[in-house]
Amino acid sequence: MQTPVIQEETTGCGIAAVANILGKTYSEMKAIANGLGIYADDTALWSDTQYVRTLLNNSGVSTSDDEIPFTTWDTLPDTALMSIKHQEKDGQFFWHWVVFQRIDDQAVVLDSAAYLDSNIRTDFAEISPKWFIEVHSAA
Repeated sequence: MQTPVIQEETTGCGIAAVANILGKTYSEMKAIANGLGIYADDTALWSDTQYVRTLLNNSGVSTSDDEIPFTTWDTLPDTALMSIKHQEKDGQFFWHWVVFQRIDDQAVVLDSAAYLDSNIRTDFAEISPKWFIEVHSAA
């Protein structure tokens, strides 16, 4: 299993999540994102799904058209971008991006948060996803 990419900026979880899916480093993904006009300090990166979709689509990876409500861990696709830690500020919703992957029947969450002891998470009871974006084809 790959070593998870850690976000190098407080607000870089979307960039790191896409890097985890594509197998790129944070700096490689940040350069691609910046080239597309996407920056970690833009709060829309963690309050709008279009930015992560653009990053994935730009690399030839397709996603579900809509956000799919989370029901159970067992019903998730093999790869999904998940929204956790939902919060609202001034009428705007924000979240933290993580990646769910099922590899050889082992389910894990790749969480790019720098403060975690382990960025490969299996503590599913502690993670409260609201919805996810299915990743149809990953590199």
